[in-house]
Amino acid sequence: MFKMQPFCNVTVSYTHPGLNDTIYVEAWLPNEDDYNGRLQSLGGSGWTAGRFVLQYGGMINAVANGYASVTTDAGVPGDLTDWLFAIIAKQLIKSFYGKAPSYSYWNGCSQGGRQGLKLAQQYPSAYDGIIAAAPGINWAEFFMNTIWPLFYMESTQQFPRGCELDEITSLAIASCDELDGVKDGIISDVDACRQSFDPFKQIGKSFHCSGTNSKIKISHAAAAVANASWSGPRFSDGRFMYYGFEIGTALSEVAPTKCTGDTCVGTRQDFAFAYQAFVNRKVTTELTNITARDFDTLYRNVKLLYASNLETNDIDLRDFRDAGGKMITFHGLADTAISPAGTLDYYNQVSDFTGNVTSFYKYYRVPALKHCWGGNGGQPEALFSQLRAWVENGTSPEDSPVVIAGLGNSTQQQIICPWPQTARFDGSCSAKNSTTCWSCKE
Repeated sequence: MFKMQPFCNVTVSYTHPGLNDTIYVEAWLPNEDDYNGRLQSLGGSGWTAGRFVLQYGGMINAVANGYASVTTDAGVPGDLTDWLFAIIAKQLIKSFYGKAPSYSYWNGCSQGGRQGLKLAQQYPSAYDGIIAAAPGINWAEFFMNTIWPLFYMESTQQFPRGCELDEITSLAIASCDELDGVKDGIISDVDACRQSFDPFKQIGKSFHCSGTNSKIKISHAAAAVANASWSGPRFSDGRFMYYGFEIGTALSEVAPTKCTGDTCVGTRQDFAFAYQAFVNRKVTTELTNITARDFDTLYRNVKLLYASNLETNDIDLRDFRDAGGKMITFHGLADTAISPAGTLDYYNQVSDFTGNVTSFYKYYRVPALKHCWGGNGGQPEALFSQLRAWVENGTSPEDSPVVIAGLGNSTQQQIICPWPQTARFDGSCSAKNSTTCWSCKE
């Protein structure tokens, strides 16, 4: 439970003349004796800019640690408000405490991560430090990946049981678990696992299916759907569109089915709804006999609709770097919403463009962590304090401690490392459940 500290809630509304909008900025200001002189703004989630239950939970934590904390509903979809509410927040803090905050931080994941990148790209002086976790960078592409497994099942008429997909995931974990030097029930080296584990070689293997309460065999359909989910969406001519989910992700969540007897069907109609909303512009229309060309058409329409105001794939962060900004991105390798490979691709492009990227921007891949939190991977809770030390003291973050949910309901102390380093376990270490047994290696 968070400890609730007393604070003053100052909510400001403003509008842009002629746009018929109303935007709310909500600031929680701790008592002067508790205030640490710093601003922590909370980003949004999903399709929401902020000012909802997840942000309020984060604000409670921020205020408890002495931060003035701010969130906004943005009024309407857009990004200018992310910058404007930083200005408003700083003015409120100056009025309330008599001086501006010493340092300002952005802390966001998913939509909030996307907002953080947008701030670094377009408003490089707004924040001194930014956590931009699991960001929705290429909005159209990652959206297409979320519906790709569903489209693949519909277009190929292959609907495996969920237990089959779960079994393939379990077999992948068993095969790749110890690639990092320790058996802990998670996949840490997803790149090596992709090279060594073939879902089609699992066809015909028997296992107990909880859904049928009987022993069944892994089908070709299950292997095909797993492979498609990991490979990611393709255009109708086979060209690469975007990155898929990482191996070890819960496949039954990204490709859900419902079975009656021996007949299974998809349980979500995301592609049909998206096509109706973004192509036909009428959600009540029927959609049957969908084709790969329909998938191409949907991508083009989503790209036209969202690219200009939601994508955050600008790789030129030199202004942010030159303003003295520091940024950390982390992404769970078991994310079922946004492909972590897309985030890695963006980071590598920034690195190639700017050079010496780790002087101001670091990226951490978190094994077995789901979207922002959850899963068996450890929550990288120390990264925010490491960001603050980087901004205020020049202490560049290296490894960061996490606690993973290991085998047999156990927990294990591990570390995550800044890319391109990965965590490696020292098998000769005597303190098996200690971060001292781990080191970062390229």
